[in-house]
Amino acid sequence: MYDLMIRNARIVDGTGAPAFNGDLAIAGGRIAAVGKRVDGEAKREIDAQGKLLTPGWVDVHSHMDGQATWDPLCSPAANHGITTLIMGNCGVGFAPCEPTADAHDRLISVMEDVEDIPGSALHEGVKWNWESFPEYLDAVEAFPRAIDVGAQVPHCAVRTYVMGDRGTNNEKATAEDIGRMATIVREGISAGAIGFTTSRTELHTTRDDQVMPGTYADEEELLGIGKAIGELGGNAIFGLVSDFNNWQQEMDWMKRLSIDNNCQINFVLFFREEADWPRVKAQLDYVREAAKEGARLIPHVGARPVNLLLSWDGTVNPFSFHANYAPLSILSHQERLAQLRKPEIRAAILAEDLPLMGDEFMDTIIGGYDKLYELGDPPNYEPGPEDSIAARAAKAGVPPQELCYDLMLERDGKNVIYFPCFGYGANDLSRQVELLEDDCTVLSLADTGAHCGVLCDASVPTQMISYYARDRQRGHRFSLEQSVKMQTMDTARCVGLDDRGTLEVGMKADLNIIDFNALQLEAPEIIFDLPAGGRRMFQGARGYVATIVSGEIIMQDGQYTGAVPGRLIRGAQAAPSP
Repeated sequence: MYDLMIRNARIVDGTGAPAFNGDLAIAGGRIAAVGKRVDGEAKREIDAQGKLLTPGWVDVHSHMDGQATWDPLCSPAANHGITTLIMGNCGVGFAPCEPTADAHDRLISVMEDVEDIPGSALHEGVKWNWESFPEYLDAVEAFPRAIDVGAQVPHCAVRTYVMGDRGTNNEKATAEDIGRMATIVREGISAGAIGFTTSRTELHTTRDDQVMPGTYADEEELLGIGKAIGELGGNAIFGLVSDFNNWQQEMDWMKRLSIDNNCQINFVLFFREEADWPRVKAQLDYVREAAKEGARLIPHVGARPVNLLLSWDGTVNPFSFHANYAPLSILSHQERLAQLRKPEIRAAILAEDLPLMGDEFMDTIIGGYDKLYELGDPPNYEPGPEDSIAARAAKAGVPPQELCYDLMLERDGKNVIYFPCFGYGANDLSRQVELLEDDCTVLSLADTGAHCGVLCDASVPTQMISYYARDRQRGHRFSLEQSVKMQTMDTARCVGLDDRGTLEVGMKADLNIIDFNALQLEAPEIIFDLPAGGRRMFQGARGYVATIVSGEIIMQDGQYTGAVPGRLIRGAQAAPSP
């Protein structure tokens, strides 16, 4: 007898094969049978007539390193059908770490500054019952959870642990330093880390306006750590994010590292302006040529432009730097809203000259209304020029500041302004579509759990199905089969997880049952449910009938069931035996 039988579903199996109507049976947390008709009985049966049945989504770029130690759902991951997520990206994390308050504060400060995760929440939520990376894995494993998580060894923590202030200040590592770092990485991967990650982007800066530890690490340091990965002879991954200012030189050492150590390199590939697009295309060509020499370079790309969600309760909004807004910034939501609704307060803020800073990025937030949009409900992540606040204000005959102010007051002051800051020079998602369709790339960059005051791209899996495969009108749509494969089999395989991501016999029974016609992103809003009342941008979804992990239903009609079948993933996972 099976544990669970799902009948009459529209099965999209994650391989890219055409969808079909059929049944799927689960036993012992694995898929036991799948086909147009599966005979036999089960302890529980679900009639999925008219519903999609897909593998669970695999999120390969999260920053749940802290939240995974206190939140069984890794919310909002489970709200969007994510059944596996990988953390420790961009070189940031919480282990290894010396068992001192100063050391804890140092890593929390980096995570707060670089990833916009409230420090108060991390101080309250992270228990620090570890020092080494293997001990951190043990702590993660011991916590009951609903979904599976995998971790990577973060360069920032390793460098700080080994070099102290020299590491924090990005001084050159000595041969002894590199040897110690390599030993720590080797121990972490041997204990079950998926791989190692580092950051080489100047976008990742701390409150002291310093780039995070490891940003300027030289090739000797990076190749030394890569050699340690290669010596293990397994499937561990070297991951990085970089500005690629000298992209060919950067890609050259990545290729050498990959070939010399039989190591896969996952790297973030994004662009800021249209002028960067030729560089992106050249990098993709480089990846294809390097593969002929035996290099495994995997570009990770996003389904959305790099974006900020601006709101009264968030990290920043267009009025954050107005003198008359400053006293309101420290108030609670309801107190602030009451003040913002007063005609005299509104008039005083709108009467101010724009407090421009001479920085293009910040000045766009403050007054670049041709690049700011109301996100709306349902959210629109592909607005056109006519949808900008500047264009709408001109049509209405009002100043754009005034329109923006009033829009932000809607939905009880929770309405969100959308700023697609990098990668939206074409004024549509055509560049994202082109990147996602490239055979070299993998869907990534959700930053789940990070940038809490300005982002919730953990919702991308829902957008991939509801928008890219169903609703998009401004260009090419993906097939449903494509859209599912991109975030199941493709993402699982790129982090060495061959035991999940497809609906095939023997595979891990991580599934989503979806009402495709009803599937819809909800409008994001700031909520205050992190430890110590910390804030985060939360976005829910409608249309997930059930999310299943290892054969157990963890979410049903958007509600958590209390089940905790999730586990820590220790290292690469082999495909089931035939």
